[in-house]
Amino acid sequence: MTTRMLESLLTVADAARLLGTWDTSGERFPRRLIAERRIRFVRVGRLVRIPESALIEYIEAQTVQPVTRRNTRKAA
Repeated sequence: MTTRMLESLLTVADAARLLGTWDTSGERFPRRLIAERRIRFVRVGRLVRIPESALIEYIEAQTVQPVTRRNTRKAA
């Protein structure tokens, strides 16, 4: 059995809370990610669960790194 199979499966509500979208849209945002196939998910019968690693991968893929700017001013 692989480690991936032993990892935690989150409910859609749990995923919304971890993404910080629970207050504004409830479960709508993670359900849209599932419907658009933008995040991995598991069907357990009629239930939908999101592996913790899928949520982490999604967050990492959406993270924007800051731009470092060079100082272009000339010294006076």
